[in-house]
Amino acid sequence: MIDISESVMQFLLAFIVAAPLLGAAAALLPAPPGLKGRSPEQAVLRHGVTVTGAVLLAAIALTLGFDHDQPSRMQATTDISWIKALDVRIHLGVDGISLPLLVMTALLTFLSALYTYFKQPAGPSPKAFVALLLLLESGTLATFAVLDLLLFFLAFETVLVPMYFLIARWGGEGRQQAAWKFILFTLLGSVVMLLGLLLIGLKAGTFDMVALATDNGRGLSTSLQVTAVLAIGIGLAVKTPMWPLHSWLPDAHTAAPTVGSVLLAGVLLKMGTYGFVRIVLPISPDGMQVFAPYLAAFAVAGIIYGSLACLALARPGASGDLKRLIAYSSVGHMGFVLLGIATMTPTGVNGALFANIAHGLITGLLFFLAGAVKDRFGTADLDTLAGATGAALYGRAPHLGGLLAFTAVASLGLPGLAGFWGEMLAMFGAFHPAPGLSRPAFLTFMAVAGLGTLLTAAYLLIVVRRVCMGAAPTGTEPRLADIQAYEYAAWTPLAVLTVLAGLWPAALLGLTDPAVQQLLAGGKS
Repeated sequence: MIDISESVMQFLLAFIVAAPLLGAAAALLPAPPGLKGRSPEQAVLRHGVTVTGAVLLAAIALTLGFDHDQPSRMQATTDISWIKALDVRIHLGVDGISLPLLVMTALLTFLSALYTYFKQPAGPSPKAFVALLLLLESGTLATFAVLDLLLFFLAFETVLVPMYFLIARWGGEGRQQAAWKFILFTLLGSVVMLLGLLLIGLKAGTFDMVALATDNGRGLSTSLQVTAVLAIGIGLAVKTPMWPLHSWLPDAHTAAPTVGSVLLAGVLLKMGTYGFVRIVLPISPDGMQVFAPYLAAFAVAGIIYGSLACLALARPGASGDLKRLIAYSSVGHMGFVLLGIATMTPTGVNGALFANIAHGLITGLLFFLAGAVKDRFGTADLDTLAGATGAALYGRAPHLGGLLAFTAVASLGLPGLAGFWGEMLAMFGAFHPAPGLSRPAFLTFMAVAGLGTLLTAAYLLIVVRRVCMGAAPTGTEPRLADIQAYEYAAWTPLAVLTVLAGLWPAALLGLTDPAVQQLLAGGKS
């Protein structure tokens, strides 16, 4: 790593949060004549690639300057008074928990902007699309960087509006209903969450997340913690999404444009689980311990439910949509994240954070591939794709078929790829939950989650068989384009990182573990 001064680190983090917001405003302005290129549409799409690329470079520089010997310490911190009457401060900082999420968000948004530059989604003006994409990036990055409860809520809510319009204006069939369902579910959950955040902040006398985590709930009564965890947990669970509050997700993914699905799965779902780790676990540990068994029960119910729903969609004659199937798979995968958090152990929480990153990489790539299949066939219906002998991607588009199979086996948790470690650590955490939690109950949850891994393998292998395999091409089938150069550019980083995270998990766990240990210890090393 390189030695970067604290003031430069502060600037980098502030730039990462603010640049997409400024870029969103600039995207709506007319392009200067010298920068228009072939058309104003091309200019604004290039603007999106430039801004997201600059943010990604800043995130990489922040990572290089991060003190990896002290990942539990908040670094690149900025603390400025904003609303004195409520003691709300513009407090930014990163540690080993938030840094990987920042980098993954910047990467996925850049790859989405790059993909959009070459494959513009059908819909209204690209100006609005790029502005909404950048506003979405700003809100998600701010969520992972702010250290004030009210700022966290504002950032958490900022992403709802751009995602609503991305679905409603650039989505496919059923987009209006899906967009309304998304906004209503998440807004109702957020109202309840705000009440819980206010309850903690007003009773504790501060909204500072670092101070509250250090206090570790000592200034809050158990009954208040239980109430706060229930309120905050509902809002976070909707965004995660936790079964049975997940029903908005399949519709939103099915209707969303390709990059909308990538960002929804790869970034937005992580905001809910990050809130559990950053706010609920350290600030209200007594309340969390009361609800941990219930959270674990809902988590494993989601694992089984998501897997069974995917099996139902994958079977012949079900008219299952490939994007909808991947959406239901997210319900199951995020169940492992919630199970790890519910164990309240360093092993389980580290597994949850690892599974967060793995899910973002793998499912983001899966949605890219599902969009590419839909573009080539004109549909994502599995029965139509399979036809009489199968879509035969191995024979008609071997690179596309091979990458789809690779991503599917990564998603089912094949050892050596990123999907394996997080789910395994979450189950290890359930094997020895935190003191005070019922070990027999968590052993049962672990066994049910293990069954979920088998069901996950079953439906993903069925999808690979139906879409990738089939009779060899006879030469009468219409020509099918294999992976294009711009698709290679957008997808290769995700595939490479999936392999690297699987072969070298210590790179990520070395960042998260010290921070998790300190968080669970109430700010004490």
